[in-house]
Amino acid sequence: MSDLPPDGLPRYRLLTGKDDAAFCHRVSEALNLGYTLYGSPAATFNGEHVVVAQALLWPDKG
Repeated sequence: MSDLPPDGLPRYRLLTGKDDAAFCHRVSEALNLGYTLYGSPAATFNGEHVVVAQALLWPDKG
């Protein structure tokens, strides 16, 4: 695994979106790239649907 994330992605990412399969796939894709979860997910209701957020970090090799 590289010291830097692929494709110029940042070391820290905060993924947000509607709580659905597409969001879960986005988080899974980031994990497959080598990111690790940072903290617990957050969830809120916007009056229509649940919106979730998950922070991810690229592991520090230092």
